[in-house]
Amino acid sequence: MVYRKLTAQPQAESDFTEFLEKLFSALTDGRQDPNDVVRDTLYQLYFGRQPASDHERLPDVTSLPLAARSLAHTLDPRNVTTEPEYYSEIDASAYLERKPFIWLWQMFDQLPLGRNALLGHRFRRMLAPLIFRKVGEHFKCWQNVEWSFGYNLSFGDNVVIHRNVLLDDRGGIEIGNNVSISDYANIYSHTHDLDDINKVYNRVTRIGDGARITYHATVLAGVQIGENALLGTGAVATADIEPYHIKVGVPARTVKTKTEKIKTAAD
Repeated sequence: MVYRKLTAQPQAESDFTEFLEKLFSALTDGRQDPNDVVRDTLYQLYFGRQPASDHERLPDVTSLPLAARSLAHTLDPRNVTTEPEYYSEIDASAYLERKPFIWLWQMFDQLPLGRNALLGHRFRRMLAPLIFRKVGEHFKCWQNVEWSFGYNLSFGDNVVIHRNVLLDDRGGIEIGNNVSISDYANIYSHTHDLDDINKVYNRVTRIGDGARITYHATVLAGVQIGENALLGTGAVATADIEPYHIKVGVPARTVKTKTEKIKTAAD
């Protein structure tokens, strides 16, 4: 699907571009700890003023009410823990390297700015290569998308991830080219033993080129979605989906097979 090309007013476009360019440089040029950059950026976004109060550039929180101080402390990734950090199989060094960027993404999405697609798509596309194992061209991600580690998640070209999607990459998720994942879909790559909940099995889940995972659908750990397959609304894929198959229901069953060659006007 081709999106319409929309723009903000000239001054806003200029400010958006300058903000992203300066932020990316600060995060990646090695002159500052990314945790400090994230803390200071979020402080500005949440409190609307510069954070520097002394030579160490720490946010001045002394004049804030206690609840606001707690918020200010939470803007620093070093004062935060996330759910994946409690998983026993985490690669702590790989996650900590990405954690500032993950926290910046998640906290950005909680702001009104996160709902501004003009800035939001560019903001997330900027951060994506710093978080995920692989990110192809023209990656587009809407707000409130969640994942586990990030370093086990890869995207091909022209991938669109819509609102409130869960990408549980504990065991690894590989998403091909031209894939669309609709709102509130859930894709898993880990499962628990039926008898012992403490036993976790990690299995790589793959979404083939051209596949579509539609609204509220769920893909369970280890399932392989074939190219140009479609998982219908609310369906649960408990087993592999063959290429070009359309599956619906719980568990998902084939109701139709797509024509492999899509005719064009020239045909």
